Amino acid sequence: MKDLFLIYINVIGKDWKGINLYEFIFSESKENIDGDDWDAIPASGRPSAPHEEHVQKVGRLTTEDFSLHVIQESDSFSVWDAVDGVIALGWENMDDYEEYPETRLAFHFGEDIKTVEAKLYAHDLILEYKKETNGKLKKEDTE
Repeated sequence: MKDLFLIYINVIGKDWKGINLYEFIFSESKENIDGDDWDAIPASGRPSAPHEEHVQKVGRLTTEDFSLHVIQESDSFSVWDAVDGVIALGWENMDDYEEYPETRLAFHFGEDIKTVEAKLYAHDLILEYKKETNGKLKKEDTE
């Protein structure tokens, strides 16, 4: 398998139980990746996921342990600021914590898939991968 790199974290929202849902989007390249309104400053919810031709793999994360702030909802930065390494694509929301965690999660543009998976695994979380086949989503092996 080719190396894959994190290019976007898409917030799906919360399910009916209040569990947070996210899509971690990976590409074979870190170059020339973009999406609609990635240059919007501030992003404020306008940017969309990257254009489909850039997406090779999508992992779904469901968790009630934490929520993430994501760059596309930033009131200060654009998605391009995350691409340029100024800020992360997504980082652990600390608002409801009574104590600062030992390790705070942050996911950066261009991180390889193994690094992303290791960060999540350290918190007992695993991405569930799906791939599109003939327009229908099908569960894919995580290996």
